[in-house]
Amino acid sequence: MTAKFSKQRGLLEIEHKRLVEEMSQSKTTASSAEERREGSPFGKREEEATETLELEKRLALENRIRRELAKVEHALEKIEKGTYGTCDNCGQPIPRERLEALPWANLCLSCKEQLAKNAKVTPPSR
Repeated sequence: MTAKFSKQRGLLEIEHKRLVEEMSQSKTTASSAEERREGSPFGKREEEATETLELEKRLALENRIRRELAKVEHALEKIEKGTYGTCDNCGQPIPRERLEALPWANLCLSCKEQLAKNAKVTPPSR
């Protein structure tokens, strides 16, 4: 099954490398920003608010990258195990067109739609 999905494997490996570099770049940017602030007084509320906003944006970006990286790594693991191309939920084959468009897809369209419906119906937890 590994040879069958060599194109998707190549795309996944490229995406994995891109995401790792993006995460590294985000951390490098964060450390250089922290070094610039080191030793400066934070007496002004505007500066603190700006720093907080920048931190929140960086953390949101890093969380997005981590989620995407986990999906890509899961797909690569499935290729290694020989289960790539099958739905994680129902075990049915995922259409090749879906895998070509979204190589890290782990659900068939039926299960993905059902998951989306359930997400809309689920009341917010309190």
